[in-house]
Amino acid sequence: MADQKSTNITWHGGQIGRAEREKVLGQRGCTIWLTGLSGSGKSTVAVAAEAELVNRGKLAYVLDGDNVRHGLNSNLGFSPEDRTENIRRIGEVSKLFTDSGVIVFSSFISPYRADRDQARALFDSGDFIEVYVEADVATCEGRDPKGLYKKARAGEIPEFTGISAPYEEPEKPELVLDTANQTVEDSVAALVAYLEEKGHLS
Repeated sequence: MADQKSTNITWHGGQIGRAEREKVLGQRGCTIWLTGLSGSGKSTVAVAAEAELVNRGKLAYVLDGDNVRHGLNSNLGFSPEDRTENIRRIGEVSKLFTDSGVIVFSSFISPYRADRDQARALFDSGDFIEVYVEADVATCEGRDPKGLYKKARAGEIPEFTGISAPYEEPEKPELVLDTANQTVEDSVAALVAYLEEKGHLS
């Protein structure tokens, strides 16, 4: 965890709490943390699920790994230390989204269990939903939508997860999406069904 450098600070609550916001929205905020290899389908599923919820009149938002690195985390690389800081920051942002009543899809490789566990620890019970978007390296490499595996195999991308850097699979995720064997529509349906079952969608 990053050292606390700010001093003389106090958390300020507002006049409106989370319960009031969620009542207006007709939903219960949460963070759906999609983890998996590059090319496993995390962003594809997240974007499709976001569209499905918005079409139902719900408020949802995708935090995508690449997008966040354009701004908030543009100063971070892909060393283990930078990956940890990347996930720490996103965990904090996701927590704020959740408190606002939004259903947020955080789509990040997040290869280390300890980092994902640290993100989970920020949330109240039931607010953090770890979703393992499962597809093996061969499947992801066969897709290779960005040409990253080819570059990694050629040594052009150091510390590439699944090739030259490790990926630690979730041990007890709330949900597993087998994107090597199911369609995007099936994955979204399973995800939405879970949200309905757990009371996030009224």
